[in-house]
Amino acid sequence: MSTVSYYTAAGLKKLKEELEQLKNIERPKASEAIAEARDKGDLSENAEYDAAKEAQGLLEMKISKMEDLYANARLIDESQLDVSKVLVLSHVKIKNQTNGMELKYHLVAESEADLKSGKISVTSPIGKGLLGKSVGEIAEIQVPNGILKFEVLEIFRD
Repeated sequence: MSTVSYYTAAGLKKLKEELEQLKNIERPKASEAIAEARDKGDLSENAEYDAAKEAQGLLEMKISKMEDLYANARLIDESQLDVSKVLVLSHVKIKNQTNGMELKYHLVAESEADLKSGKISVTSPIGKGLLGKSVGEIAEIQVPNGILKFEVLEIFRD
């Protein structure tokens, strides 16, 4: 059974474009590679054919997973989000209680996560620890080297 994933409009569009790319461009390329390898002779000793068939199988598996992900994707209207507590797609400003460093994150679905742009997955340790917290609350997050404590300073819309 698949789980529901929540996306921004941009994230859902990106997922759909990637799926279309795989289905409409990569799939025909894989079929073409198999046909070319088949034309090279005896299939029982044709490593190129075997490699092309294996690549096609991996591609079909990836397409299947993405179709499942897209079928269970839900679009969230960020303007309707409750900013009284941290939720999926919340923008949050937090303060590390150990070193005083302030950070801003946007909590997104796992497939949209990109730490460089400040987007963290709600399934990450920090994401899980922040969910449901309100401004002023302390999130205690278990990480490999101990427990981090973050104070929620602000929850906002971008």
